[in-house]
This record gives sequence, C-alpha cells and structure tokens, in this order.
Amino acid sequence: MKRIEIFLLLLLVVTFVACSEVRTDVKTKSNQKEQNTQRTDSSDAGCDPSLWDHVYDPSRLEIRDKCKVVTGVVEELGENEDGDTHLLLKLDPGQDDLLTKRNIKKKDGNLVAEVVCANKVTDNKAKDACKGFSNNIALPAVGNHVRVTGSYVIDTHNDWAEIHPVSKIEK
Repeated sequence: MKRIEIFLLLLLVVTFVACSEVRTDVKTKSNQKEQNTQRTDSSDAGCDPSLWDHVYDPSRLEIRDKCKVVTGVVEELGENEDGDTHLLLKLDPGQDDLLTKRNIKKKDGNLVAEVVCANKVTDNKAKDACKGFSNNIALPAVGNHVRVTGSYVIDTHNDWAEIHPVSKIEK
C-alpha cells in the first residue's frame, strides 16, 4: 500500500510542477504580448523616429518616453539658431508630473516643445542636422490649444523637460 501512496504523491508533485511551468510560460507569453502592444501603441501615437536624424547634438537629450502625447496652450513661440522652433506649452491639468523644477523656475511652469529644422539654421555647428531637410509641421499661433506628439526628454544642458523632436502638432 505504501508504494501506491508514494506513487500517487509523486504523480501529484509532477503534475503540480508541470502545471506551474505551463502557467509561467503562459504568463511570459502574455507579458510579451502586452509589451508588443505597448510598443505598437507608441508607434501608433504618431511619432516619427527618423526626426532624430535631424536633432542637433542628440546626446544632450535623455529620453524618458520615445513617444508621448501632451495637450496644452501655446504660451510662446521662438526660433533658435539651430533651426528649431521652440514652443512653450501651458499644459492642461493632470500633466504637471511632466515638468521639472527647471521648467517651473526658468520656463514659468511650461513644457518646452521643439520642432526641428523648421527655420533657417544660422549656427554653423548645427547645419549638418538640417542639411537637405525642412520640417513641414504646421506651427500653431500663441494662444492655440494643441495636442503635441513626440519624444519626451530631459535636456541635460538645461535640466528641463521637453517634447523633442516634435512629430506632430494638432489644433
């Protein structure tokens, strides 16, 4: 009788281990599927990774989210020597966690957004980044409420948060 009990106990243990492995495998496949869905969602958001080829000195930008969508009101527009147009966005409520202390202190609580190669480049060091490329993103006016899509980064030279490069602006 003891042999049958040992055999049944052994069979029970083997079945339990096999079921655990199947559960782990299913969970792993489910996680992989979820990660793939998240990657698809990011690319579906409208980000254009080829714009990184036109970012002047991209090493200064620490990527926090490859593709992020933010909404807010354009507070200011300006042209930079590197050919980029800078927008300052007063973010809609619920997005304050995207701002750094420097955004609050130096940018009046606004998020910086940069449309690369939107203007003439006057800085010789930046000319290669825009060579042969002109950005066709339609720029909004100050006061417009917009939805901006692009990479969410920290500009390590200034310690503020940005959407840079901007892939899309919708009014």
